[in-house]
Amino acid sequence: MALDCHNIGLNGRNVHASNLLACRDFSPRLSVSSTNSTSPADTAVPIKLETMITTLFGREEPEKSDPKPEKGFFDRMRQAVSRTRESFSAKISDLAALTRTVDESALDQLETALLSSDLGVPTTTAILDSLRDRARHQAIEGGAELRDLLKEQLVAILKAPQAAAATPQVLPPKVTFLVGVNGTGKTTSSGKLAAWSRAQNRSVLLCAADTFRAAAIEQLEVWASRSGVEMIKTRPGGDPAAVLFDAISAAKSRSIDDLYVDTAGRLHTKTGLMDELDKMRRTAARLIPGAPHEVLLVMDATTGQNGLQQARQFTQSAGVTGIILTKLDGTAKGGIAVAIARELSLPVRFVGVGEKMTDLLEFSPAEFVDSLLE
Repeated sequence: MALDCHNIGLNGRNVHASNLLACRDFSPRLSVSSTNSTSPADTAVPIKLETMITTLFGREEPEKSDPKPEKGFFDRMRQAVSRTRESFSAKISDLAALTRTVDESALDQLETALLSSDLGVPTTTAILDSLRDRARHQAIEGGAELRDLLKEQLVAILKAPQAAAATPQVLPPKVTFLVGVNGTGKTTSSGKLAAWSRAQNRSVLLCAADTFRAAAIEQLEVWASRSGVEMIKTRPGGDPAAVLFDAISAAKSRSIDDLYVDTAGRLHTKTGLMDELDKMRRTAARLIPGAPHEVLLVMDATTGQNGLQQARQFTQSAGVTGIILTKLDGTAKGGIAVAIARELSLPVRFVGVGEKMTDLLEFSPAEFVDSLLE
């Protein structure tokens, strides 16, 4: 049998079996010797291509699909805080198992566990004072009850700023600024927020107002493409307030629901950049009364208490309304979320738990605490 291949790269004829799959344009020909003649006669015998390939190479087995069910919110949160839970939950579990009577020694052990998870001294002290007050009025019966009371304390701390900062319903477009220092993940969070809004069946527009950092605009373009939304941009070094003006005008004309504005990374001490942010706020308010409706400070969870101090100073000058806590999956300092809620009196709105487009979760205090202690 010979194969006449019309693929120029395979030199036209007599294709070896090893090259069969590479040749996409050929005609099979089977040569049959005639028994009634001294010279062989080439007789074309039709060959079914599928049969021939099966004979030579065997039948290709279809890939077995083993679809894994998509993880729920609790499972994803639990996985994200696994490093924190390994240290924190283990200590709490040991304490609950060994403690029959909650005394000062047990509370000292609890204090160590809370501090090691980066809740910070003020938050840890407040929790222990509350537990001691409870113990004076009503005995805490063993480690299991202590664990339950701790969960109540943590959830209450995390919920308090959420209730105080409940976002009222606004007419679209809702304008959200993302602010913070460099390296915390503002641009990435902007793209993930766009995907999150799309999943809520809301229309989205991105504004590339970080004209200061090299490649920031290009990075946001990638995220816009991945999340399937449009983006308004200007040239690098351009006026952020001007591109914001264009973005808000476009959002209004296109009836966009959510406009996310990626701003340049800045420290609160950089007067020029803070003045620039004030100018953007005035521009937004002039075009849409009440805008920006949210100013989300993007914080890196891995920086722990150092990041908290920086955030404290930043929020005083930037009008921050909520926190996006990124890189939660990469730290054992997940307790920083509790410290943020109590010391900054700001709600944690979203947490970043990975690199994928969908790895930005809307924060739930109860689910977060359960994932730490279950």
